[in-house]
Amino acid sequence: MASKKAGGTTNPNLKIAAGAMVCEDCELIGDITIGSRTVIHPKARIVAESGPVVIGEYNIIEELVTITNSSSTESGNGKVLIIGNNNVFEVGANVQAVRVGDHNVIESKAHVGPKVEIGTGCIVGAGCQITMAEQLADYTVIYGGKCERRIQRERPPAQTLQIDFLTKILPNYHYLKKPNTQPASRTAVKK
Repeated sequence: MASKKAGGTTNPNLKIAAGAMVCEDCELIGDITIGSRTVIHPKARIVAESGPVVIGEYNIIEELVTITNSSSTESGNGKVLIIGNNNVFEVGANVQAVRVGDHNVIESKAHVGPKVEIGTGCIVGAGCQITMAEQLADYTVIYGGKCERRIQRERPPAQTLQIDFLTKILPNYHYLKKPNTQPASRTAVKK
């Protein structure tokens, strides 16, 4: 399906890498960079209110997910919210973290507060809330009604098969935003 303009409004600070699948029906506000092979479903919301949001490669951001950079520094310029590679944000998750590493799963309706830093290979279970300022150690699993914790031996598997499937299916049912970043070109410098 061809891409369409959403009411004629565009975000000049939105950078979408080639190979990313970003549905037109999502809300992208502020300075946002989206890496290659990342899939953003309709009705997802990414807000860079206090600083830029940089999303790596091979991430899946499902419906009704809200990712907000609400960090601030003393100088008035917000920090960059960096989301690594191979992360999955399931339906209705709310993330305001300082940083999200690689290979993490934030399950449905989970909430990650603005002073949390997530390492690598972590799982935040469905409905769990992390609101205290902390740095989650690698491979931490938060689960259950009481947000219990344990350490797992391996990181969650990459979702490459799901990304391949979504890449084939989403264009059949949704309008997509076009990639707008070009590969880095080599320019000769004259002296």
